[in-house]
This record gives sequence, structure tokens and C-alpha cells, in this order.
Amino acid sequence: MESFRFPDDLVVLQAAWLRTYDALARARAGAGTAVLRRRLIVLSCRLYGHPYWAEPGRSRAGRSRASAPAAD
Repeated sequence: MESFRFPDDLVVLQAAWLRTYDALARARAGAGTAVLRRRLIVLSCRLYGHPYWAEPGRSRAGRSRASAPAAD
């Protein structure tokens, strides 16, 4: 299997997205989740538009790998 190396800032963005998504999923209904939803949208846009994906040979498949847990 081919090894992937993602830029540190992309990994940090993905981790922030996962933490925000988790916080939103755990929030009680009606708990004022607008801030979390807006943050998730901003992080999603930053992930989608990250310069890494514009490099030759990068694809949407790589995007899904960025969010997958690392295999040992």
C-alpha cells in the first residue's frame, strides 16, 4: 500500500474539523449550536480549498484518506 504524507497544516485543519463535528454531535438539541455549525462550514471550506489538493496527482480519494484513521 502506498504511503501518504499530508502537510501538517492540513492535518491540523482535519483534526479541528473532527473535534467540531464531535462537539456538534454531542450537543443537546436546542443548545445553541449555531456557532459550531458555522465553524464546521468554515473548516470544511478551508479543507476543500487547501492548496494541497491543487497539486498534480491529488484527488477526492485523497481527501477521504485525509479523514480516515491512520493504519498501523
